[in-house]
Amino acid sequence: MSGAMLLLLALAPAIILHELAHGYVAHLLGDDTAKNADRLTLNPLKHIDPFGSIGLPLLLALGQLATIGHVEFLYGWAKPVPVNPMNLNIKGRYNPRRLMGVVGIAGPAMNFALALAAGFAIHGGVGLEYLAYFIEINLVLGLFNLIPLPPMDGGRVAVALLPLPLAIRLASTERLGILLVLLVLFILPAVLGQFGVAFDPFQDAMSVILPWAEHLVLALTGNDVGN
Repeated sequence: MSGAMLLLLALAPAIILHELAHGYVAHLLGDDTAKNADRLTLNPLKHIDPFGSIGLPLLLALGQLATIGHVEFLYGWAKPVPVNPMNLNIKGRYNPRRLMGVVGIAGPAMNFALALAAGFAIHGGVGLEYLAYFIEINLVLGLFNLIPLPPMDGGRVAVALLPLPLAIRLASTERLGILLVLLVLFILPAVLGQFGVAFDPFQDAMSVILPWAEHLVLALTGNDVGN
């Protein structure tokens, strides 16, 4: 099986389970919005986002095929599960801002847990190439979503933890947040690359952080990581 297909097969469950984690934690905290929208399901058709699940992975794949002749990296996201912060509570105590942080961190936590599960699965000696892709994809998803800018999960956590005046200011950037992330991390690198300008902050960051994170996962799951 080709590397591109393995990447796709690793990406699909990673993004679906990421969103399910958000919805399920919201459900545990009293919000049934995702459940009522039939989003607490493993049916992939319920989670497809036209751009995040199809458009962006396709653009990334085509761009890599055109430049380096093969696909090394894919990224995407599922359709965000709906959450009503005003329903979130613990034993009748409502705190939408704080509890949205709990819902937010559930997605990256799921990705890191999946990476660890794949690390343990390596001991079975089966599907090692796929497991390697699965670890990498989940670490990238988890780390990417920790960017502390709404509507990224890290932004939700930051809004939950910051003093209220700062939290309000950060939350007000949400409408522009995803556009800024897409512009700086995906669009500008692609455009500038056509003119020979090396600008890829996400790739640069991952080249430093990802090997360390993969090493940590393998070490924590009892795999031989050498020196």
